[in-house]
Formats: sequence, structure tokens, C-alpha cells
Amino acid sequence: MAACAFRRSIAHQLSEVLDLAPENLMKSISAVPVSRKRHNADFQFSIASIEEGSSSDYIAQDLQLRAQKLAEKLKCDAVVSEISTGPGTVNFTINRELLAKTVLQQVLKDGTRYGTKSELFSTVPKQKAVVEFSSPNIAKKFHIGHLRSTIIGNFIANLKVALGHEVTRINYLGDWGMQFGLLGVGFQRFGDKEKLKSSPLQHLFEVYVQINKAAADENTKKLAKDFFKKLEEHDEQALSLWKEFRDFSIKEYTRIYKRLGVHFDEYSGESFYQEKSQEVLKMLEDKGLLQKTTKGTGVVDLSEKKDLSSLSTVIRSDGTSLYITRDLAAAIDRMNKYNWDTMIYVTDRNQSSHFQHLFQILKLMGYDWVGRCQHVSFGLVQGMKTRKGEVVFLEDVLDEVRSRMLENMASAKTTKEVEDPVETAEKVGLAALIIQDFRGLLSSDYQFSWDRALQSRGDTGVFLQYTHARLHSLERMHGNEPVTDVNVACLQEPDAISILQHLLRYDEVLYRSSQDLQPKHIVSYLLTLSQDCQICPILFLCYAHLMTEVEMGLLGSWWRGNIGALFTVRGGVKKVHQTHCKNQFSSIIYIIYN
Repeated sequence: MAACAFRRSIAHQLSEVLDLAPENLMKSISAVPVSRKRHNADFQFSIASIEEGSSSDYIAQDLQLRAQKLAEKLKCDAVVSEISTGPGTVNFTINRELLAKTVLQQVLKDGTRYGTKSELFSTVPKQKAVVEFSSPNIAKKFHIGHLRSTIIGNFIANLKVALGHEVTRINYLGDWGMQFGLLGVGFQRFGDKEKLKSSPLQHLFEVYVQINKAAADENTKKLAKDFFKKLEEHDEQALSLWKEFRDFSIKEYTRIYKRLGVHFDEYSGESFYQEKSQEVLKMLEDKGLLQKTTKGTGVVDLSEKKDLSSLSTVIRSDGTSLYITRDLAAAIDRMNKYNWDTMIYVTDRNQSSHFQHLFQILKLMGYDWVGRCQHVSFGLVQGMKTRKGEVVFLEDVLDEVRSRMLENMASAKTTKEVEDPVETAEKVGLAALIIQDFRGLLSSDYQFSWDRALQSRGDTGVFLQYTHARLHSLERMHGNEPVTDVNVACLQEPDAISILQHLLRYDEVLYRSSQDLQPKHIVSYLLTLSQDCQICPILFLCYAHLMTEVEMGLLGSWWRGNIGALFTVRGGVKKVHQTHCKNQFSSIIYIIYN
């Protein structure tokens, strides 16, 4: 990695002055964020990182003075052409010709692996990761939280894979529980076998809505309770009907996920752990953790003083299991099955309390590996509605984004004729949807706007699609001859240097996202890089090579293969020589979308 070579050179010079090992200094040397002011240094070394105590113990003036004293002891060499100081930092400017040649040669050499081979990841062990995401409830609406879980979980899984980890993607369906007692009774009254086969998600939802209206009736409540008890007791007729609900729903979900470019290694669900949850209850009882309340429910005391001030209910008074009981069984089973190093749950923040209880109980049961479980929570989205009204099904969103994008394409004067406008509209529209979601912190709430998301200018997914499509167009114009050498003489202008600096810091952006699992770092990087390239045509083709199968692919697979749709570039990248002008951008897209 080009940045690593420069960091190493700077670290060696610093180590001679500071009498510290170069490897201990490497992570304190970071690429300087690209600024509109241009003429920036390329790397900076933080003085606070070598001072004892926290940086807050030192006033800015002290840090500035220390930076100046350190800078005076350093010398320029064949790598570093200028040394300066900033607020508490020593700044290093790399020899411009060396910068251009090293960065571009590294891009050509590493291809789709650019950034992922950085020394920043040398201390990060390869892991087995389980990522649970999407996880809709059968017969209930696929709300916007499930959509966010789907694209965020997909991003995390893609990121892990891009960095060489072994990932298992699990869709843990809400396919069990008391609501299936109600659904079973509802289907017996209002269900239609043909509608179940042709449109399972919609029909089951309609049945569930109808039976819920009658749920206040005591007789209906009793029938629903009895039906669910039959399920838990493996009644053949009840299980057969439930299995139809589940099988038809999974088939439909698989078809819809394909439109998003999302796949799963395992379709699991609460139903898988109905029996194993009984084993969990036995374990809790044997460990003295299960207590009975006066109402007959089974609880686990989570309070520090063991006074039941904080508790978690794990079994109903009638002996049927609960969501958390099945989650406990699922976590234990996954460890036995996959022997994972980390397990990540992706849900909205309303489930934070549930996961706190889940992790606490696992710890009380003696499972130390619970410390490697992580709940990635996200905020709420307001204003996400289709023209039909509130979002009920994921397919409603996909159809809406395609419809709106088709209208935009039809009304735009710059739209070129495309082979399949419907497919193009869907892919570009989904890019817009996902980029708007990924621009901020996952934990933040945000107000969704169709108009803002689908704009062709500014920091939008449509603009990223346009940029990558333009790169394909430029590559076709310049032929497909392999790039074997780079003439850097024309890359000394400030705009060109700015892009080179931006390419230089990609491994840091990737590393940061890998640490906090936030896609916003990569999205921000892509958007800034795209804006810079609009004003620097000389480097446009070089930039195209940087857009590799790692970066764009972090976003999703459909983008990787079809991002050129605006210019009728179809079918993805087939040969190595065809990737020279688009590799890096496509790679970031792969991580975010595949």
C-alpha cells in the first residue's frame, strides 16, 4: 500500500529523534484530510500521541511548541520534500513526483485488493463472523426498520468479506410466537390457499389484520392460544399449515432480496429453537437462575442486589416460550455450529434493552464468549412513505424508487437512451436510497426525502452512479489496452495532487469503517473523490482505476455489475484489462451494496 510505504519512511525518521520503535509510531501518522484549500501536507503526526497522560492535560500552546521543536530536528529527504507544523501536529509533504508514481503504481498492482492489503490491518486477525440482519416477521409489515437492517447488515457482511474474514449471513425470521396462534385461527376463517401461493406476504398480512380486529373477543383469544399451544406440542395439522406460511414467505423474500442484491447463507428463525429453548430453561433452572413469580411466569433476576428490581421474563405462565428464550437458544446453537469469533446483531435501537438482557443472561449462564457479541443499532427514519401511503412491504419501496427514477429519467434532458430503462431506474434509484441512508451515523434519526435522495447533483447515490458510468464511457473511448506504466509529469497541478492525496488515505477510511462499522466514512470518501474528479479530467481515468471491486462493492453486488447502466454498460467486469479504469470505485460500491 502506497500510504504504508510513506508512513514507514516517516516513522523511521521520527524514531531516530524520539527513540521510539517505528512500529509504535505508525498508527499515529495519518493522511491529512483533503481540503478545498489545496496545498495541504500529505501526512500528519500527532504530538499528543507520544505525550504521557491524555491530550486534554496539555494546552494547545504547549502542543504547538512541542510540534515546532520536533519539526526542527527532522530533515527533508528523498521521500519528504517539506516539513511544517499545525495545531499540535508535525506535517509532512511527500515529493510530488514520487507521490503520483507510487500511488498509481500501487493501484495498478493491487487492483481489487487496493486498500485491504494495508499494514493498518496487520494486527487485525482474520475472524469467523456471524451477522444476523433483516429478520422480518412473517405476516407483519416489513417496516422501514427491516429495510435499514437489511442494507446495514449487508454492508457489514460485505466489509468483513472484503477484509478477508469468513462471514455467515443469517436471516432470523420472526416465524414463531403467539401471533402465529392468531394467524392460524385467522387463516382458518379468512385464508385462501391460492392467494397464499401467489402473494404470500400480502395475503398473510391481510389475514393478520382481519383477525386482529376480532382479537378482542375472548373466544378468539382462546382459540389463538390453543392453536399456538398445538404448534408447540407439534400437532401435525397445525404444523403443516404453519410450514406453508413459512415456506411460501421465504420463497417470496428470496425473490425480493435478489432485487436488492442481498443474499443469506442461512434462513433461520425462532421456530428452529422452540425445542432448544426448553433445554435453555432447564439449564437456567439447574444453575439456580430461573425463578417463578406469583403469576406463574419464569424470570431471571438481572439486578445487582438480586432483589428482582431488574428482571427478564423467559417463560409464560402456560409454559410456552418467549422471544428472548429462543434468542438464548439461538446464540448457544450458533456458537456450537459455527465456532464464531464475533456475532453481530443488526436491529433498530428499540431492541437495545432486549439485547442487554440477552447478553446479561448469557453471561450469568457462564458463556464468556458473550463479550464477543455486538448489537449494532440504528435510528429511526421519518417520512418514508410511498404514494400509496405508509410502507408495508419491502417491495413497495423497491417499486416506488423505480417508478420515481423512471419519471426523473424521462424528464431529464441529459438522459441517454438505455437498453432497459426499467432495470436502470431501479438500480440507480436503489443507489440513491442507500447512499442517503448511509451518509450519517447509523444511530441517528433522519428525515427521508424522495426528492433529495433522487437528485442527480450533489452528494447523492445518483451522482455516484453518474460518475462511475462516465468512467466506463471514458474507458471505452480510450480503448482497453493494459496500463503498464504511468507518466506522472502531467500530475503536478493542485487539483491532480488533491485527488492523489485522497487516494492515499483510502486504507485509513477502510480501517476506520472496519473498527466502528459505520458506512458513512466510505460514502463520504466516495462523494468527495467524485466531486474532485469532475474538475480534474487529467486524472479522471486514473481515478476510475481506484474505483475497485472492493469500494463500490461494499455498497452491493447489483451496483458492481450494473453501475454503468446509465451508459448501457452491462454485465459487469469480465477481464482484468477492462478493470484498469474503474477498479477502485467499483470495489467501494461492492462493499456498500453487494
